[in-house]
Amino acid sequence: MTSHKTAQTMKPATAAKKLGVYLQATPTEFQEGVVTRSELNALQAEPPAWLQELRRNGPHPRPVVAAKLGVSIAGLARGGITDPLTTEQIDALKTDMPEWLQRERATQAEVRKEAVRIKEKQAKQADQGA
Repeated sequence: MTSHKTAQTMKPATAAKKLGVYLQATPTEFQEGVVTRSELNALQAEPPAWLQELRRNGPHPRPVVAAKLGVSIAGLARGGITDPLTTEQIDALKTDMPEWLQRERATQAEVRKEAVRIKEKQAKQADQGA
């Protein structure tokens, strides 16, 4: 008996998430098809023009918008940002620096600082226990 290796496939939404792009902005063929693992790897290794354009100018999905603004996804929602944004819109927010964005960036900085503190504390406890 020989086993046939079947290609692992994923839904377009999953592939778009892994590529860091907004699904509704991708070409129709991408949205309506399935993507194999090898196709995904090829898209990541040598992105076609449409993928390069989406990554450069957007619209970007919420996780990418949050990362570019330096806030959490929940922080975006608290700031009233629920739709995908283009790079231009993100840059405008950074320039205008509304009060909610300043507050969310400060919150995110505190969260990161606390995460580092906890990690250091755990490492110290592990060293003492060893």
